[in-house]
Parts: sequence; C-alpha cells; structure tokens
Amino acid sequence: MSDDNLATLYRMVLPDHTCPFGIRAKQMLEEGGFQVDDMILRSREEVDAFEEEQGVETTPQIFISGKRVGGSDDLERYLRQR
Repeated sequence: MSDDNLATLYRMVLPDHTCPFGIRAKQMLEEGGFQVDDMILRSREEVDAFEEEQGVETTPQIFISGKRVGGSDDLERYLRQR
C-alpha cells in the first residue's frame, strides 16, 4: 500500500460525546480505500491542545500523505476530486 492510501484522522471521542463528523470522516476514508490511523482525542483538554497546536478551530482533522486536508467537509471535496 502506498503512502497515498494512508490517512491520519484526529477525532473527538469524549465520555459523553462522540463527534458525528469524526465518525463520518472515518467512514468516508474507509470507503475511499484508505488505511486509517485513527487518533482519538479523549478529553476536552486533548481536543483544545490539538486545535491550538494545529491552528484549527474544529475536529475532526484529516491528514493524507502527511498533508492536512482539513475537516469532514474538506475531506468530502478532496475525495470527489480524486
């Protein structure tokens, strides 16, 4: 499998909330034939630290071949253009 088929997904799964956009992004990646490195952010602190580190305001965030694609809407556009 080439690096082009490797995706890293950062998504929020808190004890009282699982982000539906993260679930959707994972499904889209798997349906698109990607091997998904599913990075779960398990606390509000982890989510906030990740967002600050990456300079983003939302999760999920998807990286393909080491490059940030963006959130689930960005991923949907990316997959349509493949």
